[in-house]
Amino acid sequence: MGFGLIKISDSSISLLEMGVLKLSPKKDNYQRLKLIHQKVQALIEKHSPNEFAIEAPFFGKNVQSMLKLGRAQGVAIAAAMSFNIPVTEYAPKKIKQSIAGNGNADKEQVWKMLQRLLNIKKKEISSFDASDALAVAVCHHFQSKKLVTKNGTLKGWSDFVAKNSSRIRTAK
Repeated sequence: MGFGLIKISDSSISLLEMGVLKLSPKKDNYQRLKLIHQKVQALIEKHSPNEFAIEAPFFGKNVQSMLKLGRAQGVAIAAAMSFNIPVTEYAPKKIKQSIAGNGNADKEQVWKMLQRLLNIKKKEISSFDASDALAVAVCHHFQSKKLVTKNGTLKGWSDFVAKNSSRIRTAK
């Protein structure tokens, strides 16, 4: 299980922590779920995040794998909810689109863009599970960012256009 935490200060994003919880296949499924819950709780206690974002499960052909993934995600979500932290889910394509500008970007492209966005000097990534989790955090920041102008906060581009019709130019 990968995890990634970011800090937002003014308009800058910085990496707080990222990593992977390695789960031994020798432990039974319930022990692994317990470890996931404990890790998420420990990260919350250490960093006191305001929000929690997770990648939505994708649909695969192996029902047993999907069941295990769903349980693991449920345990992580429950840990966040026990701290009254709001939870948001993002589809894998939405995450890739938000970070790399392409919903079909590969893991390497996403990692390279995260390096640029967060000014990460480390060239190699030890696990794409960690960079995937970091991408979820950055995607959530991008998706929840409000458009702010000198005239106040806007709900998006349609709100901007409605409130600034005098600034709209039409193509000739």
